[in-house]
Amino acid sequence: MTTNRTRRNSPKIKAMSSPSNDGKMTFWEHVDVLRKVIVRCLIVWAVCAVGAFCFKDTLFDVLFAPSRSDFVLYRGLCRLAELTGWSSLCLGDFRTQFINTELASQFMVHLEAALVFGCVVACPYLIIQLYGFIAPALYKQERRYSVMLIGFGVVLFALGVLLNYFVIFPFAFRFLSTYQVQEAVVNQIALKSYMSTLLVLSLLMGILFEIPIVAYFLAKLGLIDAPLLRQYRKHAFVVLCILAAVITPTADVFTLLLVTVPLYLLYEVSIHVVAHTRGREEFDCLQMQESDI
Repeated sequence: MTTNRTRRNSPKIKAMSSPSNDGKMTFWEHVDVLRKVIVRCLIVWAVCAVGAFCFKDTLFDVLFAPSRSDFVLYRGLCRLAELTGWSSLCLGDFRTQFINTELASQFMVHLEAALVFGCVVACPYLIIQLYGFIAPALYKQERRYSVMLIGFGVVLFALGVLLNYFVIFPFAFRFLSTYQVQEAVVNQIALKSYMSTLLVLSLLMGILFEIPIVAYFLAKLGLIDAPLLRQYRKHAFVVLCILAAVITPTADVFTLLLVTVPLYLLYEVSIHVVAHTRGREEFDCLQMQESDI
């Protein structure tokens, strides 16, 4: 109770809500600082997006790489086929031709790709700027935990996107682009369809890889604990398998395992994160009770 009263009367909180004559920033001064932060972020994002827009060939070489047989995953599978003698692993030479059915579609796809890539490149700067605005209102312990959470979250999101780009999307694209209900129906892949599928899957995998972060906040709210997650471990594995099957609409078990195993490992990491979080909260509560006594 003493800690809560002290926190409510903290000069940091007062400085955020009301004017002060002792050099503290007022509410509108904070709004002005936030405006400058947003402007700087938009400028950096725009510069990165313009750079990506100008290097069109390099940008789309990266984006179209999973649609060509010389992609790193396909070459690795061919080497594995040579070593194991399992020739079906090697997909052979292929190159997908895309079509465009709308007048301005290619320009809009180019613009959207440049904006997304510019946001990805500028993301570290954006995070630093936004954290620099929020950090003065946090206590020392809160700043330490927030830096760890932000860094961990960014790394997990990046790992999810990279897993999709190098593994999940190439398998899904190869399967869907060659699937036919009848030979009379010829697959002609639209440029917009390819780009939207790549973007949505990348975003989806990045979000799914944030499972430990979500578990941390749920534990802080008291909604879950480690024994509960351990109790439903088998149920979680089944749910993750179903989710992986939806994300990767391929017929082979190998691709399914490539998605399921990382997600299940993240679930196990979440159990340890929740156990540490709840244990830390209980320790802090004991310290508060001892200080009140």
